[in-house]
Amino acid sequence: MKIVRDKITLIELNELAGKSFGQLVKAVVDIEKEIMVVDAELHADQEALLLEEGSEQSNLWGINLYPQEEGERFIEFDSMINLRPSQGNRSRGVEDPEIRRSIISLVNKLVEK
Repeated sequence: MKIVRDKITLIELNELAGKSFGQLVKAVVDIEKEIMVVDAELHADQEALLLEEGSEQSNLWGINLYPQEEGERFIEFDSMINLRPSQGNRSRGVEDPEIRRSIISLVNKLVEK
């Protein structure tokens, strides 16, 4: 697992995808600290790492990145860690449009295209 605090390139993401799932890289973003973890089999493992680093669970969201795609198909909002009825999120996706925008903005900041 790798914590991305500054930037990661599409080339690096493609290499990570090739080593694991082929076309996707699982990631967990902390929308408050503006960091993300990439390169793990489970979003839950990435979430645990960020919690150990002091992140608040309410700020963590699981996504999948498709480094060979562009636009809306680059980010997929789908993870079991996103099921949070206490925060009003009742699906594996990210239902709040503002949180989705924050995630997109953060990923665009951290991924060098």
